[in-house]
Formats: sequence, structure tokens, C-alpha cells
Amino acid sequence: MAESSRLIKKYPNRRLYDTKTSTYITLTDVKDLVLQNQDFRVIDAKTGDDLTRSILLQIILEEEAGGAPMFSSDLLSQMIRFYGHAMQGMMGKYLESNINAFSDIQAKLQEQARGLYGEKNPMSQDLWAQFLSFQGPAVQSMMGAYVEQSKKMFQQMQENIHEQTRTLFTGFQFPHVNVAPSAEVETDEKK
Repeated sequence: MAESSRLIKKYPNRRLYDTKTSTYITLTDVKDLVLQNQDFRVIDAKTGDDLTRSILLQIILEEEAGGAPMFSSDLLSQMIRFYGHAMQGMMGKYLESNINAFSDIQAKLQEQARGLYGEKNPMSQDLWAQFLSFQGPAVQSMMGAYVEQSKKMFQQMQENIHEQTRTLFTGFQFPHVNVAPSAEVETDEKK
């Protein structure tokens, strides 16, 4: 754990204890740490198990239950379908890469907005909203193009894996099945 990293202990009574401030904190406080880019780790006070991911998922669940959810039911259903799927690990990395790319784009837009509105005044939510209202169509177009490009890249990757698998297994003879380019399957009964 890094020197500046905070250690938060979760007790059986569901209370969170921040060892840096020696106080009990809430999920809202943990969310504030995330928003402030503070490095922290949540552990079970009794077992020492790392609970950071489950706490972050709790925060997401509370945010989703709030007024304006980020994830549609269809998206959540699609994500659930990837659990246990051969592509599960790859999908996690794919989503992480896309979130990082989106964050980079957002940071660049904020930097551009600071240039327009002045460096001395930190970007307020109102100014950011104004900036995005002017830049919105361009950002949507850029993100749409990025998503389309990512989709094509992912499809191409799937096709490459499929072709490599086909090439790998064409030399093997499987019982009861003749693997041939034609769609016809030959069984022992036909022989």
C-alpha cells in the first residue's frame, strides 16, 4: 500500500473506520475520497480481506438508485451476460480502456475550456455546462466515431480469434464429425 494511501477498516456492524482521521465515515465520505482522487483501501477489520471493490460497487449502486442512472437495464443485462463467458477478462479490460479514453477526452475539453474562460478562475459546474452546450454536438460526434471504431476493432478481434481457432483445429480429426469447409457434418451412420 502506498505511503499516502488511506486505510479504511470495515467492522462487522457495517461501520467504516478511517485510520488516517481516526473517525467513522460513511459511504458518502468514501465517495468524496474517490472524487478527490484519494488513494484508499478498504479492508475487513476482522479477516483483513480487501473490500475496496465491494464498497465501490455499493457506491455505484446508490448512485444508480438515485435520480439519474448512468447504466440502462439493457447495458446491465449485457454486462451480466459476460460473467462466466470466455471473453469476461477481455471485456473488463475493454471497458476500462474506454472509460480511460473518455476521461482523457474530458480532461482535454476541460483544459480547452480553461483556456477559453481564463486560467485564474477554476472551472465551475455552470461554466462546464455552458462549454459543453456549445461543444456538445462535436463531443457526441467524436464519441460516436470512437465507439464505432472500438466496435469495429472488437469485431475484427473476434474474427481473428475465430479464424485462428479454425486454423488450429483443422488438422485434428474429431470422432463422429468431419470438419470441412462445407457446412455438412458427416457421422459414423452415413459411413
